[in-house]
Amino acid sequence: MPKEDKNLDLHLTMSVNELKKLRKPLVRLKEREKENVSILDKIAITITQNVGTMGFFLIIFSWTVIWLSWNTLGPIEHRFDPFPGFVLWLFISNMIQIFLMPLIMIGQNLQGRYSDHRAENDFEVNVKAERDRDYFTAFRKPK
Repeated sequence: MPKEDKNLDLHLTMSVNELKKLRKPLVRLKEREKENVSILDKIAITITQNVGTMGFFLIIFSWTVIWLSWNTLGPIEHRFDPFPGFVLWLFISNMIQIFLMPLIMIGQNLQGRYSDHRAENDFEVNVKAERDRDYFTAFRKPK
């Protein structure tokens, strides 16, 4: 092995060791976020994830169709929310909206915070990869 190749291998080895010293361990964001999230935040995230599904839409849609159909077409003596006002239905629907709106916003803020942490982590990975690439391309022999 020529002397030039030995120096290159020694320098490359030192560079790899330098790279290892520069590295910070990557953080597992899911685990860190689970530790930092309160029970109320977990509830808000769960509600946010479930409200935005087709299943939730179908539940609300079915409930509305059944409620309005019963109170429009059902036996008159068993109707409890008379047509055309449907006051009780409107009240319950508005209460659901009033309670879900802030919970969804809280859940979205928490998911946004997680996305920000993930973006920072991705940036760190990209910086490390670029640094590694720069070290190794500096020692590449031209053909």
